[in-house]
Amino acid sequence: MDSSIRIRAARWTDRQAVAALIADTLHPSPLGAWLVPDAAQRRRVLTDVVVVWVEHAMFFGDVHLTGDLTAAIVGFHRYRPIPPPANYLTRLVEAAGSQAERFTALEGLTAQQQPTEPHYHLALLAVSPTGQKTGCGSALLGHHRTRLDRIELPSWTTVPAEAERLLTRYGYTLRPPLTLPNGPSLRPMRRNPHHASRTMPTNSARPIGDRWHDQHA
Repeated sequence: MDSSIRIRAARWTDRQAVAALIADTLHPSPLGAWLVPDAAQRRRVLTDVVVVWVEHAMFFGDVHLTGDLTAAIVGFHRYRPIPPPANYLTRLVEAAGSQAERFTALEGLTAQQQPTEPHYHLALLAVSPTGQKTGCGSALLGHHRTRLDRIELPSWTTVPAEAERLLTRYGYTLRPPLTLPNGPSLRPMRRNPHHASRTMPTNSARPIGDRWHDQHA
C-alpha cells in the first residue's frame, strides 16, 4: 500500500460525494448501462440509488475513502442479518422509476451465492477517472485487506468481469460467474482472512445491498 495516500473513514457529510463518485465511475460501464439504459438519466439515477446504500453502510458497515476523494470503498459487517435501508423500496422507485426492477433483479441474482456465515460484504469500490493508475485503488484495497486480516473475517463481493484481476491480487477467489438477463457477466468472489481456512456456504435468500463496483486501481 502506498503510504503517501491518505485513507480515512467517511463522515456523514461525505455521503453524497461518495455516491456521486461511485455513479461517475459506474456510468460508462456495461453494468451501469444495463441498470439504467437511458444515458441522460443514468448518472442521476445511480447517484440517488447509491446514496441510499452509502448511508446504510454508515450504520451497518463502513465507508473509507482517499483524502482527495478520488477513491472510495463501501462495505457491510454481516455478523448477522441486517435490515434493509429505511423505506428502501419507496426510495428505490423514487430514484429509478421504471428501472427499479433492474436493481431488484440484480439483487435477486447475486443472492444465489450470498454467504450465510458471518462475513464482510465489500459492496462498492470506485476510483474516479483522475485517480486511475495512480495507486489509489490499490492503496484502498491494501487498507481493506489489512483490516480483514486483523478481524479474521471472510469477505464477499460481486464485481464486473473486468475487475476480477484486481480483486485476485488482494486474495479474492472466483466463484461461478453470473450473467444478467441480456446483460453483462458478473463475478462473485470471496476472500478468506490470511490465517483462516473456513469455507463460505451459499444461500439463495435475497441479499441486502449487494451492489456494484468500479475496478480501476
